[in-house]
Amino acid sequence: MDTIEVTSAIPQSSDPVVLVIGKWDGFHKGHQQLVDKAKQLASYEERVSVLGFAGHSRPGCALSSYEDRIHAFKSAGADRYYHMNSSENQTIEEVIENSIRSLNIKRMIISEDFHWDETDMKHSEAVEEAGRKNDVPVTVLPSATIHGLTIQSSTIRTLISKGHMEAAQSMLGRPFEITGIVEKGEQLGRQLGFPTLNMGDIQDYVELRPGVYLGIVDLSDDSSYYTLVSAGYRPTVNGDSYKVEAYLLDFSGDLYGRQVTLKFFRHLRDEVNFEGLDALVEQMKMDELEARKILGITDTLEKEKSNMG
Repeated sequence: MDTIEVTSAIPQSSDPVVLVIGKWDGFHKGHQQLVDKAKQLASYEERVSVLGFAGHSRPGCALSSYEDRIHAFKSAGADRYYHMNSSENQTIEEVIENSIRSLNIKRMIISEDFHWDETDMKHSEAVEEAGRKNDVPVTVLPSATIHGLTIQSSTIRTLISKGHMEAAQSMLGRPFEITGIVEKGEQLGRQLGFPTLNMGDIQDYVELRPGVYLGIVDLSDDSSYYTLVSAGYRPTVNGDSYKVEAYLLDFSGDLYGRQVTLKFFRHLRDEVNFEGLDALVEQMKMDELEARKILGITDTLEKEKSNMG
């Protein structure tokens, strides 16, 4: 897939394209159906192209990073991604007119609830009008829904901030995930018998409800491990900032400086201000036991240890 950075005008191209327009934060099921529709309508000669914008304007609100979106578009089968670095100084009409002048657009596809900016105004009608003026067909898809609820990035952010990971996954079509770089922390977890990796460079992602989560971590060598994740402010050790730390089950090794991806399956419990470290350690042991029961790996580990002994 080609990725084209758009700083002002979209580069000229004569390739016939079906252009899919959206904000794309999270690439949820509603976004997926837009790309699927474009693939369905595109002829053999036409390329499925995606026009998207920079991440969420407010730090701590994004469902996906730039790299996450690139990966999602590739996986979905898009041929080209036009990434606009900013949409603040242009109206939707200006962006569409610029796209039509620069590209050989055979059709545009949008969702009926397409929002150009942070307002509640829907802009699908503006895209339709631009299409009529320039004889470019516009396909407007109805909003994707689950259980009567419209699938929107804002709804998914709310679910994640409340710890409703299963509901968020149902709208995303996959577990919510964050990708960052492992940083060196205070190594308190190692001293307590629960060595954790500390996630850095994740400040743009939406913050999860403070608590303990069950998930999986994907490492850069393509290996994966089940993990317990602590997200929050660590009141028991007088923490003063939001952090995400992961305890990898049955892993031993040094991950400092490596890129990892955390995927969140389930919220196990809320963050607690324990009376001391002993109470914290006891709860962490209980958390691990519960996680192993949920994952069905307790018996397997006991058999392996028995065979080794």
